[in-house]
Amino acid sequence: MAPDSEGRVALRRALLSVSDQSGLLELAKALAGHSVELVATSGTRAALSDPDLRVRSAEELTGVGAWFGGRIKTLHPGLLGGILAPRTEEGTAELQRRSLVPIDLVVVNFYPFEAGLREKPNRPDPEELVDVGGVTLARAAAKNHKWVAVLTDPSDYAAVSAELDQTRGSLSAATRLRLARLAFERTARYDRAISAGLAPSSIAGPTPFPETATFRKDPLRLRYGENPHQATAAYGLALPEGVLSPWPLELRKGDSLSYTNLLDLDTALATVSEFPTPTAAVVKHATPCGVASGATVREALERAIATDPVARYGCVIAVNRPVEADAPEALKGVYVDLLGAPAFDPAAEAALSRRSKLKLVRVDPPAIDRPRWEAHSATGRLLLQETDRRQLVPSEFRLVTAGAPATPHEACALDFAWRVVRHAKSNAIVLADGSKTVGIGAGQATRVKAVELAVGVAGPRAKGSVLASDAFFPFADGVEVAAAAGVRAIIQPGGSLRDPEVIAVAERHGIAMYSTGWRVFRH
Repeated sequence: MAPDSEGRVALRRALLSVSDQSGLLELAKALAGHSVELVATSGTRAALSDPDLRVRSAEELTGVGAWFGGRIKTLHPGLLGGILAPRTEEGTAELQRRSLVPIDLVVVNFYPFEAGLREKPNRPDPEELVDVGGVTLARAAAKNHKWVAVLTDPSDYAAVSAELDQTRGSLSAATRLRLARLAFERTARYDRAISAGLAPSSIAGPTPFPETATFRKDPLRLRYGENPHQATAAYGLALPEGVLSPWPLELRKGDSLSYTNLLDLDTALATVSEFPTPTAAVVKHATPCGVASGATVREALERAIATDPVARYGCVIAVNRPVEADAPEALKGVYVDLLGAPAFDPAAEAALSRRSKLKLVRVDPPAIDRPRWEAHSATGRLLLQETDRRQLVPSEFRLVTAGAPATPHEACALDFAWRVVRHAKSNAIVLADGSKTVGIGAGQATRVKAVELAVGVAGPRAKGSVLASDAFFPFADGVEVAAAAGVRAIIQPGGSLRDPEVIAVAERHGIAMYSTGWRVFRH
């Protein structure tokens, strides 16, 4: 039907052909309520077996059923002509001459190629998962959006139904254009997934890095970039395997998040995910400045924020357990910009909501055993790497000094410090006592300066603590600084040309030094 003076098109006939039947029945009832004639392919028609719905078979418009085992069902002028015909006087006359009927709405989604490859990545015939007819219907309707609307995502059904209710069964030109763009975006993603899935390496089995990757804008609204004068947006990187889908998060309090909020929150969540007991991580400038475990979230918070009373100002904090009713007491007098947790006790949320500038985010830390990927940009390129999830095993915990080994308390502290230092910016040094940090030095150009910073933050708490270094000591000066502060044990990767000298200095000061054999740099 031709648009009215306001560019609206009244829907008279809809073609439905879907693989994903989510929300299909509700949409069909909404369309029928506006006297829209429903036409459906066989599988979709079977899913609409409601006694109150009259659904016409698509075969009535084509005169043929499925050919070649279902490969050809919708590739027919009886359908495509009704979609692509211009609603001009000439176009309408040709429709009548050819005994075709116009189709005003196409509801279609495709064979789940991506999901099919995930379920069976080594299948010998991935091309059998490729949808041809559905993609053709979507492209045809999107091309003709001046007169035709297209729905390719069930998440759009509700908004379209609402507009039909408001306008007595018509859709605006703006809505049709928006839906057309979404359809073209979907066909583009689908084609890229197919291209990657048919690559020889993909057919042989899943590969770490696909040939193509797709970004899709996230609905999460960010205030600004690293500085208020920089615009920003968040995107999800959708690989065929779906491994970089954004973590679900809910902003429970606060107007919006910033670019740096997400960077800090990511570091805090990754840090607390290292630990099985209640743990809190205090982060500033995407590096931890205090981490601690405790019997409760409140205790973990109290111990973590005590690490660095200066650096914690305006921090982001994440915890790996729901925030209990009394946990907010630990944050009294501390300016916290954002607190992220898997859940909030109602009493805790009420207390925290009274802090005017605090943002609350409900988010789960990533599972330690779940593969993850990280994306960064440099020199106009997208850089992908596997997230460092490697765990230290007992055989890698090698004593390299000749003196007495660490005590059980010190050994536990070394393990704790190593889990924290991998999340601090390099060069990074962490001092720990038991299951809490007492000093962190990070982001330095020299390792000795990182040690000096950590020792300075710890003050008298450095005495009796242990130290973790994210990479080897290139010189013995860092060990000398640690020894002077009273550090009792050190864990570090080793591998420096001066390892003998570094080990000798540790032995001279009675420090038990352990080598892991692998580093945990984080830039």
